[in-house]
Amino acid sequence: MMKPEIIRAGKVVLRPKRFEDAEDDYAWRCDAELAELDAATPLMQPFRQFQRYYEDDLKRPSPWSLRLAIDDLDGKHIGNVMCYDINAHFGEAELGIMIGNRDYWNKSFGYHAMAGLIDHVFAATDLKRLYLHTLDWNIRAQNSFRRCGFRSVRTVRRNGRDLILMELTRDFWLENREEKLLPLRQAESLTRRRQHV
Repeated sequence: MMKPEIIRAGKVVLRPKRFEDAEDDYAWRCDAELAELDAATPLMQPFRQFQRYYEDDLKRPSPWSLRLAIDDLDGKHIGNVMCYDINAHFGEAELGIMIGNRDYWNKSFGYHAMAGLIDHVFAATDLKRLYLHTLDWNIRAQNSFRRCGFRSVRTVRRNGRDLILMELTRDFWLENREEKLLPLRQAESLTRRRQHV
């Protein structure tokens, strides 16, 4: 439905996944704290097995998902963002994000990645609604998502955990797009000024 492409979004670049990302992704999926933030259990499979599945996923991507790596402006892989369960019939899809490199936490990298993905999805598709689930105690993530324009809908119980279902409509994004993208534009402007110094 959507082809992976390079998306420049303020402090980050979203790009198609590569086989070389497997090592970072494996480390992040095995990390107990990151798994908990993702409402998952840490990965236990050997790296070689993970690599085989990883390579298969890259060779045969699902048409119902878009998986992108998040790089900083120096090309360092710091996390991943995705749009999945894309349902053109209902006009909706789910989003997910992980900033796996802790050095980039609490510095707006997640906001820039999410805002860049949202803007791309609404520009490239006819989807009317994006939604996500976040743990009810993860206030930091909820605040970042609210900043992007998501609103809380209800609490959902999954695998013994309470998650907040949040949603964002195309209409709301388009009405507030310039405001939501302003921090990205400011970061891009600052980067350009530094490059000319």
